[in-house]
Amino acid sequence: MKSAKIISFIGLMAMTGVLFYGFTQGDFFADGGELLANPWGIVSMVDLYVGFVLFSLWIVFREKSRVHAVIWVILMMVFGFFTGALYVLIQLIRANGDMKQFFYGDREHV
Repeated sequence: MKSAKIISFIGLMAMTGVLFYGFTQGDFFADGGELLANPWGIVSMVDLYVGFVLFSLWIVFREKSRVHAVIWVILMMVFGFFTGALYVLIQLIRANGDMKQFFYGDREHV
C-alpha cells in the first residue's frame, strides 16, 4: 500500500507540473486545434477520455454520495488524471491499509 501511495503522489506531482507548464506556456485553444487536426491526436483524445470514463465508473461505484461522485467525475473530465491521482491518494490514505476499503469504499465489501 505504501508503494501505491508513493506512485499516486508522484503521478499527482507530475500532473501538477505538466498542467502548470501547459497553462502557462501554451495556448489551450490553438494547441488543442492542432492536436485535433492530426488523426493520431484524435486517437489520443478518444483513448484518454475512454480512460477517464472507465476510471469515473469506479469512482461512481465506490462513492456513497452521488453529489460527491458527480463532483469527482466533473473534475476528472476537466483535469484528467491529476484528479485520478489525487482521488487514489486520498482513498489510499483513508483505507489505512485495507485494500477492500480502498476498492469498494463505503459499499458493503463483496
